[in-house]
Amino acid sequence: MTGAQFFELLRQFLLGGVGTLCFGMLFGIPRKCYLACAATGAVGWLAYELAVMLGVGAVTANLLAVIPLTLLARLFAIWLKAPVTVFLLSGIFPLVPGAGIYYTAYYFIQNDNLQMAATAAETVKIAAALAIGISLVLGLPLPPRKKKP
Repeated sequence: MTGAQFFELLRQFLLGGVGTLCFGMLFGIPRKCYLACAATGAVGWLAYELAVMLGVGAVTANLLAVIPLTLLARLFAIWLKAPVTVFLLSGIFPLVPGAGIYYTAYYFIQNDNLQMAATAAETVKIAAALAIGISLVLGLPLPPRKKKP
């Protein structure tokens, strides 16, 4: 990895965190969760960027990115005693295929059915990859709680 690539990844990490934090603030998350939400989104976006940099396709990159993101969201939920959705919903914000949804609608309006179908299929695959990754991690059992004497 070159220095330029490292600094680009660092920049993407910071921007992913800032974007997630801003969305979380609009979403109305508690103040105590601000940094954890920013970290969750930044880690997910960094994992996505690393996967893309290594030549992985968009669908697989989203699946690989949502797994550490969801693990981190679960950990922060336990540590900060907050619902996991606080971290998960704001954390996946950078990964949601908004451009794919937009271009699907755009090609539909333009009556370009071939391009619309291709864009819609890719968007649905990305959304399914996100859902599968979240389900895989949230399906893992939590460690047993230690009982207080």
